[in-house]
Parts: sequence; C-alpha cells; structure tokens
Amino acid sequence: MNRILINGNFLCRNLTGIERFAFETCRQLDELLGKKTDDKAIVSILVPKNARSVPEYKNIKLIHSPKEIHGFPFWDMGTFAKACRKTKSLGLNFSNTAPLGKLCGLSFIHDVYAKDFPKDFNTFKDKLVKLYCRISYRNIARNAKKVLTVSEFSKKRIMHWYGTPEEKIEVIPNGWEHFQKVQSDEKIFSKFPVLQQKDFFFTLGSLQKRKNLKWILEYAKSHPKDLFAVSGKTISGMHSEEIGDLNKIENVVLLGYVSDEEVKALMQKCKAFVFPTYYEGFGIPPLEALSAGTKIIVSNIASLPEIYGDSAVYINPNETDVDLNELMTKETSCPEEVLSKYTYENAAKKLLEVISDNY
Repeated sequence: MNRILINGNFLCRNLTGIERFAFETCRQLDELLGKKTDDKAIVSILVPKNARSVPEYKNIKLIHSPKEIHGFPFWDMGTFAKACRKTKSLGLNFSNTAPLGKLCGLSFIHDVYAKDFPKDFNTFKDKLVKLYCRISYRNIARNAKKVLTVSEFSKKRIMHWYGTPEEKIEVIPNGWEHFQKVQSDEKIFSKFPVLQQKDFFFTLGSLQKRKNLKWILEYAKSHPKDLFAVSGKTISGMHSEEIGDLNKIENVVLLGYVSDEEVKALMQKCKAFVFPTYYEGFGIPPLEALSAGTKIIVSNIASLPEIYGDSAVYINPNETDVDLNELMTKETSCPEEVLSKYTYENAAKKLLEVISDNY
C-alpha cells in the first residue's frame, strides 16, 4: 500500500494565500479520495500539537503529532522528516518548505520572491527569512520528486534560477471558491461613512513591500478627487517613510485589519479593486474580486497577465501617470472563463494526478 503524508505545518500559520490554498485544496482532495475506487494510496496529514485548527476529513487520515511547531526548520527537517521515514510515506509539502534531500517528496514553491527581489529584505530578521527561503527553494528545486507551483510564471523563474527540468515541475494554480461562503458584512461602512457617501477604489494591504502601496501613495497624491480604501495593518509594519505618509493624505482611508466578510462588502461596493503589486506568483485577491462581480485593475507584470488575461485592466506598477477612471472604460471579457479555470476543485484534481503518477 502506497502512502502520502501531508505536511500539516500550514495548520499553525495565519490564513494567508499559501495557507488558504493548502486548506481548500486538501478539502477538495478529501472529497476526490472518497470517489476513488482503486484504493492505491493512503493519504494522511501530520497535525502539529499546536495547530490553530484541525480540519475534519472523511478520507484523509489525521496523525496527531506530540510535537509543536516553534520553528519551522525543526518541524520540516526534523519531526516531519522522521514521520515520513517511520510511515514509509512520500511527503507532500504545501508551504514553500520541506525536509532536506530526497525526503522533499512532492513540494510546492509558490514563487521565488526572496531570490528575485533580495533587496526587499533589509532588516536582520528579514535577511534571516530571505536566507531560509532561498535554502528552501534550492532544496526543493533540486531534490523534490516533483516540484509543484501555481503559475507558468513561477515555473519559469524556478527553471531560470535552479535549472530544474521542465518535466519535473507541475503547475497547480489557486482557486477562489472559499469566497462563495463569505457573507458580506456592510457594518464596515458604519465605521467609515465616507465610503458609503462617495465612490472609492479598494486595495488590500500587506506587510510585504511587493504589494506596492507606494503606487497608491503616489497616485492618490496626484489625483485628490479619487478616494482610496486601503485595508490591512500595513503602515506600522513597513519601513518606507513614503508608505507611512499614506495616513496624511485626505483621499486615502486606512481601514486597518478587516475580516473576509468586510472585504467582500468593500469589493462589492467599490468602483474597482486595484492590485498594484510588482511581484506575484499567482495573486488570489483579484480572483476573489472577480467572483464578487468587481472590476479589477492589476499590474501588467509577473503572473497576473497569465492568470487574468482579458478579464482585467492593467497598469504599470512603476508608473502612476494614468487615469484609473479612464482605464475603467476599457472593455474586459466576462470573468466566467477565469473563474471556471482557476478553482480548488481543479487544483485537487491535478494534485491527485501527480500523486497517482509519483507513488
């Protein structure tokens, strides 16, 4: 009997893009396993003792570890590696990290941000993160039985930096169906009445520089009649003085942390969702916006043109000499093609194919 052991390290992390992908893809994989009749594989997940939440599966077996995750290198390279050896399992790693050497098994590299933009990592802590990321990229790219990634863009960057053969890399994109379950919470407009009174552009913030709030800053300064709503506890976590200046501009509303329910309400009400990131392995938020019936304005680089095609309006993330209102008059294609192509169900189907081919 062949065994697959999923690395449950994502169960201990905040629910951002990578973790969301892991949660939702595993949920869909569990359903697909219930429909299989050949029973060639036993799929289990190693759950850390300090997991923030433990999913309920019907077909994926839960193996509860007595170990907690306090440092991911120790879990990935120690606890999880030992579990793979003990159970004679092929490891499946969703989170850009994996055991060293051939125990990598099937492993995702969502992007190689720390390799492509090393100058974005400035502080001592950031440089340690960069070092760990680059060690992980190299380890997976060279040692995994199959390297998994989320876009053709990321696939090409992995091949460029690490010389990984094309046939060794499988693209398994993200999805958006989780957003269907989110109920819009319009109480956010009671907190910020100006957003109810005036049309606005909406963008999601992040602690990472690549999300490029500098673009919003420069555009808002030169277009005082356009109102921007920016979510996320971004300002306190950034080191750029220019980003900090956002809270001094009258036509920018800093929302702080907002829930998924509030995000959906903002997406449904805004003129357009603006995503000026300069580096993205996939980019889930514009997909969520499309599912909410929202027009999207995204960067014209990295993976975004590949993913969004004619369903988006594009901007140069390095230039703000444009008029967003004018850009919005451009015709875009129906988002249904994009929404039907990029789903967690499709991701799970592709993943199951990879599992079946690599026992």
